[in-house]
Amino acid sequence: METNNQNLKLFIVDDDSFCSNVYQQYLKNHHYEDITSFSCGEDCLDELYQKPDIIFLDHNMEDLNGFEVLKKIKRFDPNIYVIMVSGQENIDTAVNALKYGAFDYLTKNINVCEKMVKTIEKILKIKEEMSQGKLKGFRKFFSMIF
Repeated sequence: METNNQNLKLFIVDDDSFCSNVYQQYLKNHHYEDITSFSCGEDCLDELYQKPDIIFLDHNMEDLNGFEVLKKIKRFDPNIYVIMVSGQENIDTAVNALKYGAFDYLTKNINVCEKMVKTIEKILKIKEEMSQGKLKGFRKFFSMIF
């Protein structure tokens, strides 16, 4: 199935440049071309006007922690898909990430790159269904809650 990977704009936010480079290379090998990496949350926030579709956000960073960045991204544009990536497998962190609007929570382990690609595929499926109007009820449901 031909997906529109080329149209997706991805941000990777991680203060560990080794991790950042590994993610970027893996995603490029899966034909995701439009990837920008940031080593801190502030830089990412300054570039939100570029309208990224998906942001992979490290939870534990020096300048602003991932939750602070996540909240600011969601305030800027609630439609950006943010995936929190964390070095530790902590259920409270995962629950809070989702509470603050993250689409998913991934643990940095041997399969993290694979999980990133699977998550992007999930998001592409959702975007496609929304564009075809299949999730109208889903949207209506949310507007009734808020």
